[in-house]
Amino acid sequence: MLVAAAAGWQWRHLREVASTQDLAIAAGQGGEAAPLVVTADRQTAGRGRGGRAWQAPEGNLNFSALLRPGPVPLQAATWSLLAGVAVHGAVAVHMPDASGLMLKWPNDLLLGGAKLAGVLIDTALTPSGLIDWVVIGVGVNIAHAPALPDRPTACLADAGIKLAPETLAATLTGRLDHWLEAGPQAVRTAWLTRAHPVGATLRVRQGDRMIEGEFAGLADDGSLLLISAAGATSIVSGDVFLG
Repeated sequence: MLVAAAAGWQWRHLREVASTQDLAIAAGQGGEAAPLVVTADRQTAGRGRGGRAWQAPEGNLNFSALLRPGPVPLQAATWSLLAGVAVHGAVAVHMPDASGLMLKWPNDLLLGGAKLAGVLIDTALTPSGLIDWVVIGVGVNIAHAPALPDRPTACLADAGIKLAPETLAATLTGRLDHWLEAGPQAVRTAWLTRAHPVGATLRVRQGDRMIEGEFAGLADDGSLLLISAAGATSIVSGDVFLG
């Protein structure tokens, strides 16, 4: 049985689905009211950032939220930051010690340096270039840590934490409400206090190119600032690795 989402949220839960993200996008395209959360016990065709497959076995959180934020300009990176601080807060509430949690630009939550959760953002614009709807997809490794080819993974169960996916989903709707109300500047500040520190060594993979440098904070639009051998660089996309 599902626990209650935050006030005002509709909640659609399925036993099995190809992708909660695709269902939430279809709801946005179909004009359904928001906020709406779609969850599933299991996904058969979950997807992550860049079109990658996202393994979503039963026991983990498979979550997509449809939002209609009103006529605001599109700043894609800002939505990833907002989702990140919301996921961080939702997970931290259920941990006796959340000091091992850390956000990594642009869309990962780490536990002990290994990937615990990922975020996927899809948006649609009005003819005037403002946001029509946003879908925030979140996958959290609660019971299982599926292997990834290029980075370590973690799950809450391995840290001794037992948590029902529906409980985490309900907590997450409340954290999304909080940060939506707080505004972009508060989100940016909160993200920086929960992420790799300024000065940390980062490597950014962009296709066949690898850029290495020191983390120098975030630009106003949420892009990553990196000080590399070539000087100051603003990164708007790429796969980021620590160290």
